[in-house]
Amino acid sequence: MPELPEVTALAADLGGRLTGRVIDRLSVVAFAALKTFDPPADTLHGTTVSGVTRHGKFLDIAAGDLHIVIHLARAGWIRWRDAPPPPPTGRPGKGPLAARLVLDDGSGLDITEAGTKKSLAIYVVRDPAEVPGIARLGPDPLSPDFTEEAFAGILADQGRAQIKGVLRNQSLIAGIGNAYSDEILHVAKMSPYKPANMPPDDVERLYDALQSTLRDALARADGLAASELKSEKKSGLRVHGRTGEPCPVCGDTIRQVIFHDSTFQYCPTCQTGGKPLADRVLSRLLK
Repeated sequence: MPELPEVTALAADLGGRLTGRVIDRLSVVAFAALKTFDPPADTLHGTTVSGVTRHGKFLDIAAGDLHIVIHLARAGWIRWRDAPPPPPTGRPGKGPLAARLVLDDGSGLDITEAGTKKSLAIYVVRDPAEVPGIARLGPDPLSPDFTEEAFAGILADQGRAQIKGVLRNQSLIAGIGNAYSDEILHVAKMSPYKPANMPPDDVERLYDALQSTLRDALARADGLAASELKSEKKSGLRVHGRTGEPCPVCGDTIRQVIFHDSTFQYCPTCQTGGKPLADRVLSRLLK
């Protein structure tokens, strides 16, 4: 799933391509992907794109008085197309193509989603705050207002909730997902199961890890085209998605915990005092 660094870079790349261009149409192929009906998508015809921004993990394409808001979910992506699009093939919504944004010269964006579980969402709204996911967003972790004191307050309010889940909760902190929460906790040398309400020294260490991890990823993604962002993200990850590989810090084997719909990775030596965390799925298989 694209997270804050990739969505920021994607917004910058698309902003450079789309700003000042005139929209011909938004063609929705997977009808379930479009979550709004008023205003209708055809009111985008003839509007001029004024910019592309980010809200958490949501992309916001401003055109005239409207906004096309896109949440790419776990398997969605956007591809730039220089030439007019070919006609869709197969049954609508059955392939990866979810929608096309077509400009007046035929170029534009293909919005796609891999896999069979379709979670990608597109909204056409007058105000981004009309999108429920945006209305619920917590503070952006890279904004000037997101100080260590503000972060400490968020953690204290969450009590004994596990820190891994707190970092991923978009209503508490916007833009961090499964991958970067793994990376942040590894840099902080902190267990994913540690309670959120922690001593001040731990808060400071976690805040510094959060800032450095996101800003380093943002610097690596800066200036890259959309087609390069996925591989850049994967190459920069130290523990997430690297089960069985050696930890780049201590050399211990990176382990994972599997849940029903996601997994996370960690280093036992760096993060849990050498103790492997219980993996409920693996435990059931061994019974």
